[in-house]
Amino acid sequence: MRRLRIHLLPALAVALASSAGVAGEHVVIQKDRSFSTTEITIQRGDRILFENQDSRTHNVFSRSPGNAFEIKAQIPGQTAAVPFPASGRIDVRCAIHPNMKLTVHVEP
Repeated sequence: MRRLRIHLLPALAVALASSAGVAGEHVVIQKDRSFSTTEITIQRGDRILFENQDSRTHNVFSRSPGNAFEIKAQIPGQTAAVPFPASGRIDVRCAIHPNMKLTVHVEP
């Protein structure tokens, strides 16, 4: 029985490591009326978790074709997950704070 466990652990590790196609998650923080980064590159199908660590409400959105979304009123402390199903350049803004700008590059 002990020998079986030794052989199963490497097989399990290989199976978990080769789970390609699983979408990744990336975090973008909103604080002081700005995004934590102005540009990010992700893979098609990945999600961005928009975390509002600000003391203000935000309304993050994009009108970019294939990746249009609107989080609506996101109060301080909330996190919203947004998937990006299409490749391309995505312009993300806050409807409340027009100086908040994020460019998402979604690779195939």
